[in-house]
Amino acid sequence: MKLLVTGGAGFIGSAVARLAVKRGYEVVNLDALTYAACLDNVSSVADNPLYHFENADIRDREALNRIFAIHRPDAVMHLAAESHVDRSIDNPSNFIETNVNGTFNLLEAARHYWQDRSRPEDFRFHHVSTDEVYGSLEMEGKFTENTPYSPNSPYSATKAASDHLVRAWGATYDLPVLITNCSNNYGPYHFPEKLIPVAIIKALAGEPIPVYGTGQNVRDWLFVEDHADALLTVLRKGETGRTYNIGGNNEVRNIDIVHSICALLDERRPKATSYSSQIAFVADRPGHDARYAIDCERIGSELGWRPSVTLEQGLARTVDWYLDNEIWWRALQDRRGVGARLGLQT
Repeated sequence: MKLLVTGGAGFIGSAVARLAVKRGYEVVNLDALTYAACLDNVSSVADNPLYHFENADIRDREALNRIFAIHRPDAVMHLAAESHVDRSIDNPSNFIETNVNGTFNLLEAARHYWQDRSRPEDFRFHHVSTDEVYGSLEMEGKFTENTPYSPNSPYSATKAASDHLVRAWGATYDLPVLITNCSNNYGPYHFPEKLIPVAIIKALAGEPIPVYGTGQNVRDWLFVEDHADALLTVLRKGETGRTYNIGGNNEVRNIDIVHSICALLDERRPKATSYSSQIAFVADRPGHDARYAIDCERIGSELGWRPSVTLEQGLARTVDWYLDNEIWWRALQDRRGVGARLGLQT
C-alpha cells in the first residue's frame, strides 16, 4: 500500500510515517514544514526507498493535484493541522485557513483523484481528529462516537468543522472516509510547547514549571506510538463511514502528570531539591476544558485494538528520550512562540 501522510514531519504524523515504513508501507510525507514540523523526526526512515518527502501545503490545491498525480496513493491519512490551543486563541485565522480550508482542498483533490481512477473500492481517506471536538466533561462519563460536538476553543472548533466536512464528503460524494478522534498524545518528538515536554524542559533549566489554574484539569493520555498503531489498524480494518475514538485509558490531572515527571527526573538527574519545588501555578487558559475521557470500546470490539503502553511506562520512556535527545529539543527553542506564554487574550 502507498500511503499519503499529511503532516508527516509533525509529532503524530512522524510516528505514523516511521511505523508505516517499518511495516512495509510506501509512505509519501506531505508537509509544509511550519514551525512545529521537524524533518529530524523522520530521519530514521529518510533514506529508506519506501519513504518519499513532498514539501507542500494543503492550502495549495495545485500542489495537491500534482502530488496525487505523481505518487498515485492508495490511501490518505490526514494529520496536517494547526494544533496548539493557546496559539488558536491568539491567532484563530491560521487555524481556519489550515484546518478548514486546507481539509477542504485535500478532500477535493482526493475526490477528483479517486473519481478519475474509476472510484477504486479499496481507496481510503482517513481523517485524524481530536476528542476536543466534544467539549468538556464533568467528573463522570466518557466521550463516545455519538457524543454531540461542543468545541470550546478556536482549535477544537476548526477540527470539528473539518470532521463535518469529511463526513459530508463521504455522504454526498461516496468518498470512502474514516474519522478517528484521539485523546491527548505524548511521547518522543513532542514539540516543546505542550504540557509534558514543557514540564521536562523547564525542570531541567531550573525554571518555574507552569501549571494552568490549579492543575485540576483531567486528560486521558495516549502514548504516540500506540496512537500510530491504532491509526494503521483503522486504516486497514475500519469500516468506511465510521468514526473510531482512540484513547489511552489513562485519566490523570495535569498537576499529577507534572508531579510524576518531577519524580522521574529526581531519580534520573537528581539535584539538591526536588524538581517539584519549581512548580508554579499560572493564570488559566480562557475556556479551559475541565476533563476529557475517551470510551474506546468500538475500536476494541470491532477492530481488536487496545493501548499497550501504560502511563507509567510511557512517561518513563518520554522523560528518558528527552534526557537523551537534548540536541533535538534545544534546536527548537528559538522557534516562534516556544517558551513564551500564549493564549491569554480574552
